[in-house]
Order: sequence, then C-alpha cells, then structure tokens
Amino acid sequence: MTEPLQDRARQSSYEKILQECLSVELRVVNSGLPRSQKPLSILLNEKHPHAVCNDGSTHFFKKNELQYLASMIDTDEREILLLPMLIELGPNQAEAAIICEGNVEEKVISQALNMTVTCEQRRIRVYKPQLALLRRKLKTTTVYIFSPKIVA
Repeated sequence: MTEPLQDRARQSSYEKILQECLSVELRVVNSGLPRSQKPLSILLNEKHPHAVCNDGSTHFFKKNELQYLASMIDTDEREILLLPMLIELGPNQAEAAIICEGNVEEKVISQALNMTVTCEQRRIRVYKPQLALLRRKLKTTTVYIFSPKIVA
C-alpha cells in the first residue's frame, strides 16, 4: 500500500527537477527579450525606436510598423499600448497566445488580422496561420516568449 505514495513522491520530485531544469533552459532561450516594454507614444517620438534586451543587445522597431499601429488607435490608446507585444509559445506548436493587458491589444490584433479576437484571462489565442499573418505585419513590434505551457 505504501508503494503508490512513494511513486507519487518520486514523481513529484521528478517533476520538480524537470520544472527547475526547464525554467533554467527557458531563461536562456528568453534572454534576448527586451528588459521592459515601452508605450507606442514614446517609441513614435524616438529617432531610433528601440528597447534594450536582457542580454545587453538592442531590439529596434521599424517606424512603419509603429505608424501602422498608431493608425489603428487614438492618442490615449497609444499611451497604453506597450511594445513589443509578447507572443507566448508553449509546447503545443499549433497555437500561441498574445499576452494582453487590456482592450488596446485586442483592438490592434483584431484589426491586424482583420477578424475579431477576444482577450480571455490576459491572453489572445491565435493559431499558426493567424500567427504567420500577424508576424508578417508586425515583425519588430512583437516578440516570442517561450513558456512551458500556455496559461488558459
């Protein structure tokens, strides 16, 4: 009768070790992400719009992408939209999730994809064809963040 409990304890320990290893690996993979996001309004006024990354490199934004985003939203929303937008990739390569803090991301993604999307639990789910279209239009204003799972 004690064997299943030992197996559970062993599995739990195994899962902890696996999770720890995975988090270290993901930290390395995600090291090229910007240290922080900037509001669209600030990036529009920079001569060379950029963000400094965790690894010390510089992420540059294309001005035409910034202007494209600005054309979709009003002045107040430009203050709210933080860039780059984060696209969370998990183990299921069939879908991704755009992390959203409010309605502005929902509005921008809907217009870029020319379809209605909804933000549920701070995520906008998109599938491969939509992701390809989005990245074609917003290559420098979106970045991938790798996660062990997409939080639903």
